[in-house]
This record gives sequence, structure tokens and C-alpha cells, in this order.
Amino acid sequence: MIMGGAIIKMNFRSQVLMKVGNIFKSVVPYMMLYKLFAFIIMPKKNHKKSRLLFVNEAKKLYQKEFLRWFKLTSEINPLLRFFRTKDIQIPTLYVMGAEDHLFLPSIKNIVSKHVTSSLFVIENCGHVVNVEQPEMFNNQTIGFINSLA
Repeated sequence: MIMGGAIIKMNFRSQVLMKVGNIFKSVVPYMMLYKLFAFIIMPKKNHKKSRLLFVNEAKKLYQKEFLRWFKLTSEINPLLRFFRTKDIQIPTLYVMGAEDHLFLPSIKNIVSKHVTSSLFVIENCGHVVNVEQPEMFNNQTIGFINSLA
């Protein structure tokens, strides 16, 4: 299993972000929330391409679909707990950006506990590793797959 820019645990900041979004989702236009979320998750200049991709894909959603997505993300913690608590016996590579300030710490913790997991951190990269550093991402994932053969 290969997880690029994985989200295994919503840290305090991301939980606060979701709660604030939940409060304002009926009042604030959904595109403003999306843009705010994109900026909080991917704040740096080198994350701009990922932010734009995130926002442009969001424009394809209607508000009703956004609210469904938002509800799904706010209910995902119990499902994610499965990945944190079970020692899954599937060889897993996590490819994360060094600048993924919301989700990298929890992945480091998971990898330290699971024998079959490994982590590759891409420098100067944020949450969406396959967009920001596609060649590095592809090289690492192909190498991982080949190492299993």
C-alpha cells in the first residue's frame, strides 16, 4: 500500500479547522471555506500549484456536494483510528512532504509503531506530494513496488 500525503489523524489544529468550518458552512460561501482550508493546509509559495488544483477541483462541486464532503471529513476520525491502532500486516510506504505541518507528525508516529511501514519525506514539499514533486514521488513509489517483487 502506498499512501501519498496521508491523513491518518486529525491533529488539534485540523480538528479546530473542521469545527470552525462546521459552524460557518451554512453562512459563509463554500468556496471561501475551501480557499481558506487550502491556504491553511498548503500555506507556502511552493504549495501554490497544489492549492490552485484543490480550489479548481472544488469549483466543480455544487454546495450540496461540498457539504457532503465536509460531513464525511468531520466523521472520518473513527475510521482513521483503525489505521493507528491496528498493526496492519500490509507493506506500506508513506510518502509525505516535509512541510506538511498538519499530517506529517502523526505519520511519523504511526511508522515508528508499525513494522511493515516505512516513510519517505520529500524536502521542500507540502501535503500534495504527487503534484509538487511528481518525479520524486514516482521514483520512490516505483522503487517501493519493485522492492516487493
